[in-house]
Formats: sequence, C-alpha cells, structure tokens
Amino acid sequence: MHMADALLSPAVGGAFIAASSATLAFSAYRLGRQPDERRVPLMGVLGAFVFAAQMINFTIPGTGSSGHLGGGMLLAILLGPYAAFLVIASVLVVQSLFFLDGGILALGTNLFNLGVWPCFLGLLIYRAIVGRHVEGWRMWLGACVAVVVSLELGAAGVVIQTMLSGRTDLPFGRFLALMLGIHFPIALVEGIATAAVVQYVRAIRPGVVENGLGLSGSPPMGKRTLAPVVISFLAVAVLTGGVLAWFASEHPDGLEWAIARVRGSEQSEAESPVPALERLQQKTALMPDYDFPRRGEDQSASAGAADEPAATLPVNVGTSAAGLLGAALTLALTALLAVATYGFRPRARRAP
Repeated sequence: MHMADALLSPAVGGAFIAASSATLAFSAYRLGRQPDERRVPLMGVLGAFVFAAQMINFTIPGTGSSGHLGGGMLLAILLGPYAAFLVIASVLVVQSLFFLDGGILALGTNLFNLGVWPCFLGLLIYRAIVGRHVEGWRMWLGACVAVVVSLELGAAGVVIQTMLSGRTDLPFGRFLALMLGIHFPIALVEGIATAAVVQYVRAIRPGVVENGLGLSGSPPMGKRTLAPVVISFLAVAVLTGGVLAWFASEHPDGLEWAIARVRGSEQSEAESPVPALERLQQKTALMPDYDFPRRGEDQSASAGAADEPAATLPVNVGTSAAGLLGAALTLALTALLAVATYGFRPRARRAP
C-alpha cells in the first residue's frame, strides 16, 4: 500500500508531510516526557523485524494479487503509540530513500495511512476490546478487528488522497471498492499474525505487552527482561530478510492490483509531479527494488542471460543483501531517533 509520487499532487503530498511530521514531533515530545532508554534496543529490533516482514508478500488466492504485513498494530501493542509511530516512520524512510519503495513526496501519506491509523485509532480499538485481558479470545479478536479497521481506513485514505490530487482519471467508486475488497483478506492475515506474535511475546516476557499498553500494575521491565525478546526478534529479522524474502509472491500488491483492474494496465500513466524529488531518490537508492542496481541498459540483456541459470537456484543474493541491509539501516535509524528523543541524561537525574 506504499503510494508512489505519481499519484499525488504537491499540495496533497505536502499537506500530509506536514500532518505526519507534526504527529511525529508530538510522539517524540511524549516519549521525551517518559524516557526509558532500556526500550531503545527493543524499538530498534522491532523496526528491523517490520522492515523484513514487509518484504514478504503473500499471495491472495483467486485474485492475482498479493499483500504484506504493515506492522503498525504490532508495534503499537508492544511499544505504545508514540514509540510505535517513531519506529514505523523509520521503516518507511529507509524503504523510500534506499530501496525506491514509496515516493519521497508520498512519505507523508504513507506514514499517515500505515502509521497514524494503527498506532492511534487501532490501539484504542484494541484496548477497548481487550481491556485488561491481554490473552485468550479477546486478544485475538481485538488484534483482528483493530488491524482490519486500521488497514481499511488506510486503503480508503489512498483512494481519497489520489482523488484529491486529481492526477489520475480513476473512478472513485470502483477504485475504493477494489482497494477495500483486496485489503480485507490482507488485514485478516495481519490480524492473526499480530495476535500470534503478541501471544509469543507474552509467553516469554509478559511485562512487555502490559507495559506497551500502559496497563497499571504491569510487572516492571528490566534489562534482562527484554533480552530474550530482543534476541528473538533480531534472529527472526535476519532469517526473514536474509532467507524467507526469497519466497515472496511476485503478484502485484493490493494498490497496484486495484489500479490495474480499474485502468486495465499495471503501468502508471503519470510521472512524479516534483522531478527534483525523483532525481534525489534515484541518487539515494542503494538497492532499487530490493536488488543490486543495474548499471546501463546495455548490461540488462547480458545480465538477464547470465541470471537465467541462477534463477533455478533457491537463492537470491540481491534480495538477501537488501533485506539484511534494510533491517540494519532501520535498526540504526530507529535507535538514533530514540536516543535523540530520550536525550542523554546524567545518572544523578535517574530515579534511585
């Protein structure tokens, strides 16, 4: 559901950059008022995990489309809304700048659609359903309902932002119906996956979920308490980005699929309304489309011929490199933003 710059006008893109930036600044302010440097490693590895998880597109049977986890709801449950929003922002920035996944002008809309809805509204829905019972059927129901509502609002947001921009001739009603329809099964899968991960975290360290939800009487989290969670998420991020990403579906994602069904072609008819941003993104992209960059059209044919035998092997070195690099960059950026938000506090100011 990552929007490209071609779908947006500068006015709409700029407005959502301002709105998402204000939300990010507010989240950093709230985090700074309740500093907990012990959560920085957890924020970093969860960012790496979400980046790697978003590389795994799964096929939606019978549609010719695919989807991937957003991760915003999981982050909100485990970290709380403000830390979660900072983490998902780090994921989207790394994807856009270094892998050409989502435009720079579209960063604000993508962050709003994939971050604001789950981290704030979705978490409220989850808390209302779960209450103090962060286990059992309430937890599974709460995760599924919160993810479905959040993702469907994000999908509707894509349609509204596209229509407000006026850069395409896509019919509103059909575009909206296709976006909501294809993202419903994607949301169900993410809801189940979110609940499963939350249950796993509670099984090894119950205090993490309770603290993330801000429940009173939660067991305290010490450095040793978080170690198993940090290590396990880091290991899964490495496995997912380095190996499991090989098996991602090649079908177009929900947004590409919906546009193709309306337009009759998967190709975009529009170019970026801000060419300077497109040129900047081309310069910052380390591994466009999560693979080693191709230099020159002349090399494409020979590279394709050379790659044919390798295509039969169950290994994609470029994808692995992109997954590991992206996870590392996301971890680093998340940790940097978290440390900057918390600030460096002398020991004398710490509670005894």
